[in-house]
Amino acid sequence: MRKTIFCLCLSVLFCSWDPVMAFHNNIYQPRVPPEFLEELQDMDNPYPATPDRIEFGKTIYYGKGLCVTCHSNNGKGEELPGHSPRDFTDKKWQEIRTDGEMMWVLRNGSPGTGMPVRIGKGINEEEGWSVIHYIRTFADKN
Repeated sequence: MRKTIFCLCLSVLFCSWDPVMAFHNNIYQPRVPPEFLEELQDMDNPYPATPDRIEFGKTIYYGKGLCVTCHSNNGKGEELPGHSPRDFTDKKWQEIRTDGEMMWVLRNGSPGTGMPVRIGKGINEEEGWSVIHYIRTFADKN
């Protein structure tokens, strides 16, 4: 019971339930402003995707990064009223989104959604890049 109440409180804090914050009509539309898109699509993750790096990203995802709160244990996202977090198991999304674009979202949140800023508000840059490596592992779980 305590765990349920705790998770509900985290959801209220970190996942907007406001219907206006629902995802865009096209879930594959980039969240990055067009003027930054080309540069971010060319940005590479500065850390190699080693097993240790991925494991570090996993600890951030389930821990202080609070990613699991909205994106769930399996990466599919918890359906919340007015808010459907990104499904990281979506292979098409994984293929078209770059690490640079995901880093931009971690730094800036995702306009028009409930995704908050995470870099500088809970995790640092290195932790963010590591979480991105872990998020990539969900592509193989669908």
